[in-house]
Amino acid sequence: MNILGISAYYHDSAACLVSEGQLVAAAQEERFTRKKHDSGFPACAARYCLRAGGLCPTDVDYVVFYDKPFSKFERIFETYLAFAPKGFKSFATSMPVWLKDKLFQRTLIAEALNEHLGNDVDWSSRLRFSEHHLSHAASAFFPSPFHEAAVLTMDGVGEWTTTSLAIGKGKELSVYKEIHFPHSLGLLYSAFTYYIGFKVNSGEYKVMGLAPYGEPKYVQLIKEHLIDIKQDGSFHLDMSFFDYCTGLTMTNSRFDTLFGGPARRPETALTQREMDLAASIQAVTEEVVLRLAKEIRTTTGQRNLCLAGGVALNCVANGKLMREKLFDSIWIQPASGDAGGAVGAALAAYHLMLEKPRSIHAGDSMNGAYLGPEFSQREIEERLGQAGAVFTAEIDEALIDSVANALIDGKAVGWMQGRMEFGPRALGGRSIIADPRSPTVQKQLNRKVKYRESFRPFAPSVLREDVSQWFQLHSDSPYMLLVADVLSTKQLPMSEKQKQLFGIDKLNVVRSEIPAVTHVDYSARVQTVDNTTNPRFHRLISKFKELTGCPVLVNTSFNVRGEPIVCTPEDAFRCFMGTDIEMLAVGNSLLRKEDQSRTLMKNYRRCYELD
Repeated sequence: MNILGISAYYHDSAACLVSEGQLVAAAQEERFTRKKHDSGFPACAARYCLRAGGLCPTDVDYVVFYDKPFSKFERIFETYLAFAPKGFKSFATSMPVWLKDKLFQRTLIAEALNEHLGNDVDWSSRLRFSEHHLSHAASAFFPSPFHEAAVLTMDGVGEWTTTSLAIGKGKELSVYKEIHFPHSLGLLYSAFTYYIGFKVNSGEYKVMGLAPYGEPKYVQLIKEHLIDIKQDGSFHLDMSFFDYCTGLTMTNSRFDTLFGGPARRPETALTQREMDLAASIQAVTEEVVLRLAKEIRTTTGQRNLCLAGGVALNCVANGKLMREKLFDSIWIQPASGDAGGAVGAALAAYHLMLEKPRSIHAGDSMNGAYLGPEFSQREIEERLGQAGAVFTAEIDEALIDSVANALIDGKAVGWMQGRMEFGPRALGGRSIIADPRSPTVQKQLNRKVKYRESFRPFAPSVLREDVSQWFQLHSDSPYMLLVADVLSTKQLPMSEKQKQLFGIDKLNVVRSEIPAVTHVDYSARVQTVDNTTNPRFHRLISKFKELTGCPVLVNTSFNVRGEPIVCTPEDAFRCFMGTDIEMLAVGNSLLRKEDQSRTLMKNYRRCYELD
């Protein structure tokens, strides 16, 4: 039984393959097309999944789409009717698109499958549709290590649902409670993302990263005017401050008046106001999540919790939820956003529609999220050679030694090994790595490699066996979805003068023995690295520890701002040549910047400057 899961036509399109209940492959379309947050039909991702499974298109029994277009259209149409005549411009803009394409997505998807996978199959007869939040819930529960758990999903909106509670037992999964549009924690956070001047559906993590630089001084204002939070965590938004129901923007003039001015224009200087707004909406989000979780624990009696949906990528809230110890264990889907809906749709079809049994694995069934393409050493050498790269082929031990010593010398290293990660985080498959002990690495990586805002934090990858000796964390965090404080014994005290600093001025204060991964509030977004899921990355960190005594590396995604994470050896070489990355390890191929063609390097740098 082979099931192809698909998410598409909104943002972060993706495909996955489930064979006999096992997740074989999954990838986002953006990694192949190089178009950030690509929303088109995931043709490349689907073809990759079939190749990874060794399948022909005729071997696919079902294709399952992650939500129900007719229900979504119903919500949009009813919303416009409820707010009429307000929003006519938005209505006039969106309706032709729906009536032409989106309303008839069964036909659209079948035609896309015919075009990209071949017309030897009657795709329409094999096409099924899941519900959006059921897909999220299935993506969280079925790959989890739990036989039984409560499942909390939170995002912007699916068809009607914005927040849901489900209970999973074995191969069963049932939704018990829902909060419906327009009342949405995800859209509230996105409204502040827009107002602070970042892009909706991609800049929310910037708001989370900016929050520690501010003070939550607007919390009361938000709770008095924008959101009414009940004791059980349910909530109600005052829609008179928002335009996302019918308008072309997230907020309106009433929102501007409430917070003392218009939204920040993108790319202009950040001020203390934006930092305080970020801190405030982050605090409100954490309060809602904690109240919902407490209510779930009390009313369901469940001892395990699974999370999915875009809000579940808020690793600061996740860390606080973990520290509350409301549940024995918490498991979070690493691709919690819409991309992960493809996984949930396929698994829901297998277990709920077909009533097939479920296998439960220690840890989880996500294979470390290493579900994307990988390349043999022969392929790597051929592709790098064709791209004009100069490299040496090293045995494993020599490669590890060279990279570890380069890190100690202060170099930034591109690290492309094994299968590409599924989801938004680089987990040691497609990473840029560096020495966390350096007080200048964060600023240098942001400005010279990532080409992004200086405040953006970097994550530590730490050996699983050493995590509790460096961070206030005693559990696995393989997917970089939990924030924990650096252990007090590793922190460095601040002077009185340093304590008086505000905003971005806090950035340059060295706070711990690993300043490159220590945020201004002494926290860090931790990835634990286990020898069983990523043995080569584990060996590299172990070698670094052997040489320095530090079992931690800086780990950030292998890309520059506005570009998807690299997928192929060519992608990695292009990013290496266009930035100040000084060494690149692709498989057993080792590239040093000083060995490369200067002419080629100038051409690649010029491309990034034009972008």
